[in-house]
Amino acid sequence: MAVGGAAKVDEFVPFPVKDQHPGVDFCVSSSPPWPEAILLGFQHYLVMLGTSVIIPSIVVPLMGGGNVEKAEMINTLLFVAGINTLLQTWFGTRLPVVIGGSYAFIIPTITIALSTNNSTNVIFLSPRQRFKQSMRAVQGAIIIASFLQMIIGFLGFWRIFARFLSPLAAVPLVILTGLGLYARGFSQLAKCVEIGLPALILVVFISQYVPHMMKSWSSIYSRYAVLFSVAVVWAYAAVLTVAGAYNNKPPNTQFSCRVDRAGLIGAAPWIKVPYPFQWGGPTFNAGNVFSMMAASLVAVIESTGTIIAAYQYGSATHLPPSVFSRGIGWLGIGTLLDGLFGTGTGSTASVENAGLVGLTRVGSRRVVQIAAGFMLLFSVLGKFGAVLASIPLPIMAALYCVLFAYVASAGLGLLQFCNLNSFRTKFILGFSLFLGLSVPQYFNEYLLVSGRGPVHTGATWFNDAIQVIFSSPATVAIIVAFFLDCTHSRGHSATRRDSGRHWWAKFRYFNQDTRTEEFYALPWNLNRFFPSF
Repeated sequence: MAVGGAAKVDEFVPFPVKDQHPGVDFCVSSSPPWPEAILLGFQHYLVMLGTSVIIPSIVVPLMGGGNVEKAEMINTLLFVAGINTLLQTWFGTRLPVVIGGSYAFIIPTITIALSTNNSTNVIFLSPRQRFKQSMRAVQGAIIIASFLQMIIGFLGFWRIFARFLSPLAAVPLVILTGLGLYARGFSQLAKCVEIGLPALILVVFISQYVPHMMKSWSSIYSRYAVLFSVAVVWAYAAVLTVAGAYNNKPPNTQFSCRVDRAGLIGAAPWIKVPYPFQWGGPTFNAGNVFSMMAASLVAVIESTGTIIAAYQYGSATHLPPSVFSRGIGWLGIGTLLDGLFGTGTGSTASVENAGLVGLTRVGSRRVVQIAAGFMLLFSVLGKFGAVLASIPLPIMAALYCVLFAYVASAGLGLLQFCNLNSFRTKFILGFSLFLGLSVPQYFNEYLLVSGRGPVHTGATWFNDAIQVIFSSPATVAIIVAFFLDCTHSRGHSATRRDSGRHWWAKFRYFNQDTRTEEFYALPWNLNRFFPSF
């Protein structure tokens, strides 16, 4: 009777808490065979192309540029992203994160472009000259704003923040790092639903169902679902284009659906190596700098959420605060390179690539470094890179529906450290998630309806700074959650355990856990010279 009772009790024992994600095929410090690693690296490159095309497509026309300038800006963005990814995986967090362009910098960039184009001395300039003048102003603002990230990181301010960060406060941050990009998902897919929806169905079917049907080849389908899906649907879109399915459609439909409407292949050079100050010497304006600083702060916060998701799917332990700070410092160096080369935007950790790590279950650092090699190669070979960059954006949006969801679910995974039976926990989680979605929705709707944000003082830079900060779901969520977690019921003895702080206490300092050195130690034994990192 006692044995049977014990067996019944075991059936209802909750799943044990794990500080390393189980079921990962290759962790951060391991690597698949070279042929697989190269294919997986190419897949990472393919995934980050969407953001690298979307951002220039938004800002270049407003800066006065055309297809040639857009192709050059895409190549520059990819080139610098490759350098920044290598720097981050070598000297930063050393996690499998891709450092790419950030949407947070779009609003300040648009403001600079419009103010530059409305100035009296621009009227007599050619479109190419107007583009260069706008880009030089954007470069100057990004260069100065990058020092904020470097100060926050290298001087240890983000280390202080990370020491007070609990699993409870990190949950809404990571969830809304993924869910906050919902506008880049199905709404973009629906612009050409006849190719976007098949791409979504195909990637879900290949990655989630086929491995269970064909168990002998399960790892192949789960790891390369993105490659299979993009290849099939891209070929299908090409057939529709050649067959004339979109010949009489509206221009917006043709731009979204046709494989030959991006204008990148003809505009891209065969071979061109981007270099610093290729658009001319940067110009500086104090107001532009302050609005860019707000964007750089948002990029830091969103990168933190992506980094937390990446270490989980890479089966690494929690980052020590010093490694967090080190990664943000190198993110600042990446933003500085963005300003020097003229990418038109700053850097952030790529959310879609962190989701791809979860989809493939391959968290290898080497795979992401190979992806950085593809970025450098195809940015120099402009025509070849333009062919891949011309993949219709609804196909990329279909991938984002899956990849952003993986990042959001990484935030849900942190709930294992929290006491979900506590009303304090329920309030902080629910309130921060709700405001994290509601406040940005209000700011974005106000901007869409009236053409300006709800804060409209005489200082444009201040208006932009507020708009950028409160348009980011992850930023709003962490402000609310972090403040409440640090102030609400701090005197109660159970508060620390309810928030899950005791689970991360052993990672508070670099040498407290023996696994930390395996995942986060600097190469070539550089930790001897930088013991605090």
